[in-house]
Amino acid sequence: MSEHDKARRAFLFSAAAGSAAVAGAGLVPAAVAQTHEVHKEAAPPTSAHHSNAARHGAFLKDSDADTVAAFAERLMPGDVGLPGARDAGVLNYIDLALSGAYSDLQDFYRRGLAQLDTYCRATYNASFARLGSKQQDSVIAALEDGKATGFTWPTAQAFFNTLRVHTMEGMFADPIYGGNRDFAGWRLIGFPGAQPQFTQAEMATKEAYSSSPIIGLQAQAPMRRG
Repeated sequence: MSEHDKARRAFLFSAAAGSAAVAGAGLVPAAVAQTHEVHKEAAPPTSAHHSNAARHGAFLKDSDADTVAAFAERLMPGDVGLPGARDAGVLNYIDLALSGAYSDLQDFYRRGLAQLDTYCRATYNASFARLGSKQQDSVIAALEDGKATGFTWPTAQAFFNTLRVHTMEGMFADPIYGGNRDFAGWRLIGFPGAQPQFTQAEMATKEAYSSSPIIGLQAQAPMRRG
């Protein structure tokens, strides 16, 4: 893993470890909800919701799924013994979210991915997923800095920020939402999940959880019935 990859992982790792996403196993951080509402309000008046007729999974078609998977992996790259976005199933999380809770962002993603593809082909004569890691990083940096050309709505920075937030959600939200496969993200940051036997003091500790099992919402469902 390159120093650049290590720095990117460290940034997302620290952001997740200090966020509300891992303070409560079943909650979406308030910052994420606010970001979601901003995009919802910023959608152009002509934006329309499209039926789910995609060829891939719940919403994304194959080419878009390849792009999202590659983009998320560059944001959270894996390494030997360290799961990345692909290992954690971030693509599955985003795909399911866009067919459900984030369905109002379908046009946002559809247009953003189209603009990204146009930019990559104009700059490197290839789609994002087919670029080398250094070229992909250059594209991501251009998006983050707002220097990628050809973006109208969403803007390059808005598209980057949304994909980064959703990548973090897919890495660290409860697995019941389709990501964080095998608790990969929680294992990275030492989060125990929804442990009902923990005291408030234990839940407030800053020490990483290293015991087992890690418990998600799905395991808690039977206990909520009856």
